[in-house]
Amino acid sequence: MTHDPYRYCEALRGKIRDPETSFFRDLDVEDVKRQLSENGLPGDWLHTAEEREATRHAALEAWWDRDMWVFAYGSLMWDPGLLFDEVRYARVTGYARRFCLYDDKGGRGSRDKPGLMAALDLGHHCDGLAFLIRSDRLDDETERLWRREMIGPAYLPAFVPMTMDGDLVPALTFTVDHAAPDVRIDLSHDEQVRLIATGEGMLGTSLDYVENLAAHLDALDLEDEYITALLRDARALARRGTVAG
Repeated sequence: MTHDPYRYCEALRGKIRDPETSFFRDLDVEDVKRQLSENGLPGDWLHTAEEREATRHAALEAWWDRDMWVFAYGSLMWDPGLLFDEVRYARVTGYARRFCLYDDKGGRGSRDKPGLMAALDLGHHCDGLAFLIRSDRLDDETERLWRREMIGPAYLPAFVPMTMDGDLVPALTFTVDHAAPDVRIDLSHDEQVRLIATGEGMLGTSLDYVENLAAHLDALDLEDEYITALLRDARALARRGTVAG
């Protein structure tokens, strides 16, 4: 990083994991496959390197010589694993954050304790963070990003209009793939709460995921009623489960 990436977002200083120490920066998909096998989980759902690269090159065809913004709405907000030049608050309209990615494959959930993670679906708006990736780093950083976000079926890469400091700019993000087998759009609030309260996998718990998301929105003085309600009810259910156990 050639200058202070937090100069426009001082409130986030110390709240975003150093990319160089991130588990996701050097994510090895073959190692993930081995870990899944060791834990009795299938790995046949993982995209091949050829599949990932095909979608990456198709998505970025017009961007190779340009700086690019990445819009983060979930775990990328606190652990992007990317070398970024700037981070800023941003809003995407026409889309909303939705906890609809069912996880029983080892990330934030397992077969015994399935969990839930967020995706970006059509809706009113979504508040999140924008990370600026310089053009000279674009190939390397997006290859790392694709290994993470496009590790298997769940998301579709897309450029969406993003409002940042009053300007409308295009940003790369990952929207929900309704055709993916683990996308559960019709989960009720109570079903989402149950999965968040009890889900646990190799990356941690689903509840920690929501806790981190809420903390970063709070650092930006943003209120998201959907996240607030999920967190409140999942915490309560987790406490009741601990007492009952």
